Amino acid sequence: MSTPMRRTAPPRSAAALARVRQPGEGGGNLRAPARRPAERAFLDLQSRVGNRAAAAAVQRARDTGGERAAEHGAASAGAKKRKNYRDRIAGLLDRFKKNLEPIDTFVKGFQNPTNAAFTQQATAAADAGLKHSAAASGASAASGNLLTEAAGTVAGGLDAYKNMKDARTHPTGAGHHTAKKKARTKGVDTVVGAAGSGSYSAAVAKEATKIQKAADAAMASEASGIAGATVGAVKGVRSAVRVGGAARKYKEVKKLGDPHLVHAGSLARLNESREQADWAAARAYVALDAYWKEEGRLEFVSEAVDTAWEAMGEARDAAESLRRAERDIEKLSTAQGYAKKKQLVKIGKETVAGGGESTKAVAGVVTAVAAGTAGLATNPVGWGLAGAGAGLVLGVTLYKALRAATKRYEEVHHPERWVPEGETPAEAASRKESLKHALKFWKKVSKGERQAMAREIYALAAGPRIPGSGGTTAEMRESARALLTALKSGPAQHKLDPEAWAQTLDDPAKTAGWIKEIAEQLASG
Repeated sequence: MSTPMRRTAPPRSAAALARVRQPGEGGGNLRAPARRPAERAFLDLQSRVGNRAAAAAVQRARDTGGERAAEHGAASAGAKKRKNYRDRIAGLLDRFKKNLEPIDTFVKGFQNPTNAAFTQQATAAADAGLKHSAAASGASAASGNLLTEAAGTVAGGLDAYKNMKDARTHPTGAGHHTAKKKARTKGVDTVVGAAGSGSYSAAVAKEATKIQKAADAAMASEASGIAGATVGAVKGVRSAVRVGGAARKYKEVKKLGDPHLVHAGSLARLNESREQADWAAARAYVALDAYWKEEGRLEFVSEAVDTAWEAMGEARDAAESLRRAERDIEKLSTAQGYAKKKQLVKIGKETVAGGGESTKAVAGVVTAVAAGTAGLATNPVGWGLAGAGAGLVLGVTLYKALRAATKRYEEVHHPERWVPEGETPAEAASRKESLKHALKFWKKVSKGERQAMAREIYALAAGPRIPGSGGTTAEMRESARALLTALKSGPAQHKLDPEAWAQTLDDPAKTAGWIKEIAEQLASG
């Protein structure tokens, strides 16, 4: 008798098994936890088109996602690469301009006025050879000025664009204000630089017509004089605006008053608290001595020791608070004095420089009038005014260069002077190395007096969460924040309400941005 054959059920596909195991469809032990939406979608696709087609669809989706991710990554890398190239170009142009500045200063301060004098003498004496030589020298001088001005204009434009983007990245706070102010300043400098480049181009054309003895030399001279007068007037107005800003900032800082007088009351209260704490400590020690000597009172000695110890601690804390307040008042007084001094220096420099540019503008007008009426500048007033204006501008330029060189020298020769508190100063460089560093005119001072003052002001204005600022009294903190407002670093400039602005001063992550912002405001008008 043959054994009956058992029918074997065909194996169910994974999709069918999954359908059986769906919750709510029965199946007893075959029920499983609910699948995620992505899994359910895949199993549904698999049940409809089969395993091979589903796998191919998934692979195509992965390839598409990978391509999109790669495209996004490539785009991001391309943006970073373009930004890196832009920053490198701006840096190279800025350094190129600074390398040209010493030659440009010599040309503006000496060569241009001398050329103007020789041109006037040659015109008066009808000396064609001298006129030709002066014109050749003037063309080379104007070409050098044009190269320096054009490089500075392009670098300023790139810097303005970068700071505009930074201002959009940081819509509020110290970072926003610093970037916005730089973008505005660099933007104005770019416009003025473009006008100056046009003026120097006109000067090159004027000298070229003289060399070629062209018939329209008088017209070119007149156009050059008008262009020079316009640029000089624009630069004079810019200096006047800066003088006004520095004067307003000086007045606002001066309104704050002498910190020694403003905080005399708080010092008196702290001193009174110290005296009371000292008396309390003295009384506690007298009581302890009495308990110790009196028989039968030894059970109170332990309590008296605790009381005396606590009173001594309070006296020590009160004395430390008084000393801290006195130091903070001295720091705030020094910072306010430094801020006022910087604004006065700014007013002086911009006044002299603006006067020089205005004088050069008048010289341009005289040159244009003389060229249009009496030939080619036979009147010596034009070149005399040009020489005077160049002398004023040259004086300011030399002063700035000397001050910057001195600061660079001190930065490496005396690094301990302005080192941040708690930081070990770098090893002092030798006199020879310091002189070499001082001559690197393209480098900015990174550890000087201004940066140290910015750190001091921030430490006084910062909140208790900032290391080193926890012991600052509320009155002193308010005075330091009033100084920030006077320096145009208040809530209005940062586009924040006073409470949010105060919170940024209590955020350790914003410390570097705040110090940079204060340093910028101490230097600018």
